[in-house]
Amino acid sequence: MELAIHNWMRAESIETTIERIARLGYHKLEIAGEPGSYDTQKIGKLLKDHGIGCWGSVTLMMEERNLLAADEDQRAMSIQYVKDVVKMVKELNGTMVSVVPGTVGKLVPDGRPEEEWEWAVSSMKEIYDYAESQEILIGIEPINRFETYFINRGDQALALAKEVGPNCGVCLDVFHMNIEEDDTYDAILRAKGRINGIHVADNNRMAPGMGKLNWPKIVDTVKEAGFDGAISVEFCSPVDRTPANPYINSIDEKPEGLSAEQKKFIEDHGSTSVSEEFYTELTRRSAEKLLPLING
Repeated sequence: MELAIHNWMRAESIETTIERIARLGYHKLEIAGEPGSYDTQKIGKLLKDHGIGCWGSVTLMMEERNLLAADEDQRAMSIQYVKDVVKMVKELNGTMVSVVPGTVGKLVPDGRPEEEWEWAVSSMKEIYDYAESQEILIGIEPINRFETYFINRGDQALALAKEVGPNCGVCLDVFHMNIEEDDTYDAILRAKGRINGIHVADNNRMAPGMGKLNWPKIVDTVKEAGFDGAISVEFCSPVDRTPANPYINSIDEKPEGLSAEQKKFIEDHGSTSVSEEFYTELTRRSAEKLLPLING
């Protein structure tokens, strides 16, 4: 296995991100799903120059992006968005795309359960067929009930993946699993053979090792399940705005280059823009906790 990290959690240049993760021992980048924001030729060269690869991307299902929307045009737009993310990953010589089918933060259904399931299967099949043609894996990602009503547990994601196609898999996120699964380890093992991605943060969504999760057991279970790809760090620190904040200089009061949509997405995940000093510390702690376990 290898160690990767997302880059959506802080607004900064891709050059800054790549330099940091190369210096701290990461192997791969899981790039934010905003294909219109990136020059893949330029980023590909940056990655190569720093000895880093692209593992894949994560869809940012915000605003009108929804693969199970009742509106056919909205579904078509959302399908095209995910296809564009797949295309970006292909151009960066990546491996997989994790897909959250519904809009993050949307908690009210558009239709009856059987209708939404049909819309989701149909949308995912179209994406899957395109991804197969590009030799890119798809992993359906369950996220917790406070962020979506649709796919919250591994078994639900597996059910959808099996209807989509034989190479369609799941992307399991340990932070969400700690909320939704009756047993995180059993849920990982039940997905054996279908795991196309693993995302990690501690139970408090801080860096691995800053909460109560049993990381040696988690990594051993992932290995037992046969996954040998990249484990992707995806902390999103719930910044403390009170005098009890133990992390001095953790908040970036004037973030640069943060669009309104990005700002909302980060804040919807219980955070805000963090300072470069604090973000680097979280990135470092993640690597120090996970690399020995991955290499062990």
